[in-house]
Amino acid sequence: MDERKLKILSAVVDEYLRTGEPVGSKIIASMDNIKVSPATVRSDMAVLEQLGYLEQPHTSAGRVPTFNGYRLYIEKLMNPPALSESEKKRLDDMLGGSDTPQPLLLQNAADALTEITQCAAVVMDYAPKFSVISKVEVIPTGKRLYVILLITSDGDIKNKVCRLEFDLEDEQLDFFTQYVTQHIQGVSVQDLSEEMFENMITAVSAYMISLSPLVKGLYELSEDLRHRQLTLKGGENLLSFDELDKMEVARFIGGKNPLENLLDGTFSGIQVKFGSEGSFAIGNSSMIVSPYRRHGRDAGSLGIIGPMRVDYKKIIPCIEYLTQKISLIMSDGEDDDNTDTPKEDR
Repeated sequence: MDERKLKILSAVVDEYLRTGEPVGSKIIASMDNIKVSPATVRSDMAVLEQLGYLEQPHTSAGRVPTFNGYRLYIEKLMNPPALSESEKKRLDDMLGGSDTPQPLLLQNAADALTEITQCAAVVMDYAPKFSVISKVEVIPTGKRLYVILLITSDGDIKNKVCRLEFDLEDEQLDFFTQYVTQHIQGVSVQDLSEEMFENMITAVSAYMISLSPLVKGLYELSEDLRHRQLTLKGGENLLSFDELDKMEVARFIGGKNPLENLLDGTFSGIQVKFGSEGSFAIGNSSMIVSPYRRHGRDAGSLGIIGPMRVDYKKIIPCIEYLTQKISLIMSDGEDDDNTDTPKEDR
């Protein structure tokens, strides 16, 4: 792969992303930065096809990039422009300020990506491995209504309203509060287990008829904390792309679980996956995601899913900027060691 072939590959990808039509040698040869004959371009394009970076949809047609061609383009050839100040301000306004609650912050980021890209946005939010339960409260809020409040060391707040059969006596409420304070408070989120709640059921057996809704509510809150939450926004946007199979899109929207294994927080920087690689259920698609962090720890991933033919130069800087801002806001403005997002792990 000499420099000329790389230039030709980059030019083919750029032109195909712009037009959506197979790219011929005459178009490439006419570009100012190529400066070789159409015959030379055809020869180099044939080599790029043999190497698996281009393909020819029809015998008489020009070439289009393969997913290997896109990957080489993204990793080595693409030179996206920096976001302008006006673009940054627009993203800031869409994201919200430093006082925006985490769930709304992530929702705003996903909404911003769907609006800017017209693709689907994906958010994976998961409990950091070393997060612990820092506070547990049971708060009476009305006749036979009680709120269980869980707060973690990373600032996550979970609450659940429980309706009981009758109001608790002070002795019952004090017993339950003391038990959860002693056995749940200070426990790692990852260590919350079914066995722990089975022990709780045994311990409160004398009051089980009264306290069972609170035990069930606490268990459900612990499940919310332990399991990663995957949100897909704008999935219906994928149905508007002719290059994506509608049945594959519908099946994907209805069951997006395979994405969890791809968004597990084991990568850094921008990650690009293609459906053609068998990564997920939609052929001819791409997923572009970047991790965000909280107090230096992995907290989740944010990105988009769309066709392979998307504007990577525009989308990647937007995703990088949003995840950097989210990391800073979640860390209360502290320096985050992921602020300068590395690109070598794409």
